Amino acid sequence: MKPLFGIFIMTMVLLNANAQTPEQKLIELGITLPNPPEPVATYVTWRRAGNMLYIAGIAAEIPGQVGKDLTIEQGYEAAKQTGIQILSVIKSAVGDLNKVKQFVRVHGMVNSAPNFYEQPKVMNGFSDLMLKVFGEKGLHARAAVGNVLPDNFAVEIEVTLELVSSN
Repeated sequence: MKPLFGIFIMTMVLLNANAQTPEQKLIELGITLPNPPEPVATYVTWRRAGNMLYIAGIAAEIPGQVGKDLTIEQGYEAAKQTGIQILSVIKSAVGDLNKVKQFVRVHGMVNSAPNFYEQPKVMNGFSDLMLKVFGEKGLHARAAVGNVLPDNFAVEIEVTLELVSSN
């Protein structure tokens, strides 16, 4: 199974090598970015430190526990929709998605039923979207854990990015 995953990753990278910008890829995928979400408590949605961009936990407003109220496929879609929200935060923070040098780390939290153990499959909804939009720059280190989440949202994701140097 692992060799097939490597072939998939290389195919995604080669397909994205056509020098399309992330913004062009979004158009091709039929994705329109929404307004970025506002913080729901005392924090900021993002913080930039040098060339690093830290994005707070973002959740698409899709409620339910995966493995109880939602299927893996519905959880995957919730992670993808959360990814679209995160793209809107990135664009708001830096003005142009082309300023992303690379995704560094993703921490995915899945609102999981007690006996649900497929969090990585759910989080692939986010990871697959980032590969489609950014190609190799969208690859990232990732954690996918089960949690109880605020407002019973299905998925919450935190992201750390490296930005292109502004020198």
